[in-house]
Amino acid sequence: MPRHDRHRRIAIGLVTLAATLPVACGGPGSGSPQSTDTGTTLTERPTCGKEAVTMSGYFETGFPMPKALTDEFSKQFPNVKWDIREDQFAVITQNAPRVLADDPPDLMRLPQVSELVKDNLLKNLDGYAKVFGWNSWPASQLAQLRMKPGGGPRGEGSLFAMGLNFSVTGVFYNKTLAERIGMSKPPATLAEFDDLLTKARQANITPIVQFNGGATGGFAFPLQNLMAAYGEPGPINNWIFQKPGATIDLASNQKAAQHLAGWIKAGYFDRDANAMDYAKMMSKFQAGDGLFMFNGDWESGSLDKQMPGKVGFFPFPPGTTGGAAAAMSAPLTFGMAANAKHADCAAFFLDWVATNPVARRIAVDVGGSHPMGPADGPMPQVAPGTVTAETLTAGAKISQDNGAMDFIANATGAIYAKSWTPQLQKLFAGEQTPEGLLKSVQSDYQGQVGR
Repeated sequence: MPRHDRHRRIAIGLVTLAATLPVACGGPGSGSPQSTDTGTTLTERPTCGKEAVTMSGYFETGFPMPKALTDEFSKQFPNVKWDIREDQFAVITQNAPRVLADDPPDLMRLPQVSELVKDNLLKNLDGYAKVFGWNSWPASQLAQLRMKPGGGPRGEGSLFAMGLNFSVTGVFYNKTLAERIGMSKPPATLAEFDDLLTKARQANITPIVQFNGGATGGFAFPLQNLMAAYGEPGPINNWIFQKPGATIDLASNQKAAQHLAGWIKAGYFDRDANAMDYAKMMSKFQAGDGLFMFNGDWESGSLDKQMPGKVGFFPFPPGTTGGAAAAMSAPLTFGMAANAKHADCAAFFLDWVATNPVARRIAVDVGGSHPMGPADGPMPQVAPGTVTAETLTAGAKISQDNGAMDFIANATGAIYAKSWTPQLQKLFAGEQTPEGLLKSVQSDYQGQVGR
């Protein structure tokens, strides 16, 4: 998802660096059994060895955390260098099957894993999960990355990917503009949020700056938040995880789509939303050209630097007073090609990301998100009053309320670029109805999952 994949957390902890140190010194591919598509058991903890190794990576453009992590990893393990290629998320979504098959990277930012697992393009990480102890982490961290080998619904089975952190989405707001319309605290209900949108429009402030251009548009963010306000996250997750009989064309989701259409008709979005890409949205928000922005905590660190003290964040409010908060909540998904050359080293890196104190600090300071990892340790400290502090608090509340959802863009590999985005662009342009949008997406979904 933007990060889109970005997208969803989350009691996470810290273990000592000593717990991450290897018990053996075999280099990558040094003869120790490897985890394969059948989940072969490992006999020792893999490492990156001591010989020079160059790791190949395929990362997403515009997000500094993965590069910050690889740079720090090379400082701690000087024998490991990185050869990293970057592309926009839309390009990665389109290229993933070909890249994994023809030029298999050791570590790759992944869109959606279902079709990649079915086509045997991803390495089964069960062996690594067992030897590193990943299975003892909170199950919700990894559920979205599990499938049965050969395909099937997500949420259970073997582990085929890992997260570099655990993100939460919600609503960023400009504190200066909020003060102009009398907003002294985040809205507690959808009705209160609607009232703020009206006040912003009356004050000649763009209520919502939201990208909806390109191959992966951003109107899926407000739509899914509205879905959560009108219904429960369970049926949405069932649809995303491809559970048998699941549908997105529910009565509650129809109300959500109708509500979004109402915002469009009322002029609550920037007029050129369909021509706006993600980078332009960020530029406009940072320039003070919008009150609200639906986005994820991966921008928290950047906003704390670019707009210190001027940005707030809250989970999208429930539909009724006292309702539970819900939000998209997902790992920043990375995996290994089935034929990755340095799979052991990649697995060691993934474990280091979740357990090393400096790496966990990078996840918070640069990524603005919860680190992955065990549940029994403290979070790195963050400065009070920062937007990063607010996003971390919001993630904890979502976890407490059991309101985490995967992103609707992750239901299939093609659903985001080929269905949600064009249909939402048509909705904004007045060429699609809310009811027609959901029926079209459901039809595309059934064709893509084969039922």
